[in-house]
Amino acid sequence: MRLLLVEDDCELARLLGAALNPVGFVVDHVASIAHAEAALAAGRYDIVVLDLGLPDGDGLDLLKRRRANGFAVPVLILSARNSPADRVRGLEEGADDYVAKPFHLEELVARLRALLRRPNHALGAHLTIGNVDFNTADFRVTVADTPLALSRRELRLLELFMRRAGRVLTKEVIEQSLYGFDDDIESNAVEVLMHRLRRKLAGAGASSGIQTLRGIGYLMDEVH
Repeated sequence: MRLLLVEDDCELARLLGAALNPVGFVVDHVASIAHAEAALAAGRYDIVVLDLGLPDGDGLDLLKRRRANGFAVPVLILSARNSPADRVRGLEEGADDYVAKPFHLEELVARLRALLRRPNHALGAHLTIGNVDFNTADFRVTVADTPLALSRRELRLLELFMRRAGRVLTKEVIEQSLYGFDDDIESNAVEVLMHRLRRKLAGAGASSGIQTLRGIGYLMDEVH
């Protein structure tokens, strides 16, 4: 899951990134409305965490503009503004949830996952294709009920394919989903990662595989 964090407190942003990365989020951090607009124009995000008191304006103004233009990605406001009136206004302006500072990281993660489980959003607790099962709550993968050990990025790649089973994914979509804009990406990074995941799935006897559609992209489906 790729997340855009709009927060001008860089230390808080660092702590959030460190907490969210191990539980499956690729976090891009920006500290202003202008940089948030640029990030949203350039990348695809599954969810946004939005502070309100930003150096170049109010985060609610960004939210209002985006919603007016049809922006449907879930937005969670994370703000020190904690009055009932502030919460009501944030939700009325288009936020899907509102968390006041200070907050517990575990609660924030749970709220993000709850938003992504809503209809038309990205997250489900269990993903299954053939004999491959992915429990996204604890990042546990089994093949024919036998645990399969995968690296963090291999887990993210498998989750991406399982959420879009039967659909072709281009290399560009995979890169945007797995890597933040601060990551250094080798030109063959996706191919290397794909090779490792395929090898592990095949070695475990998976009935699902990832096909390469030359010049188009990649597709995960059951092997017949």
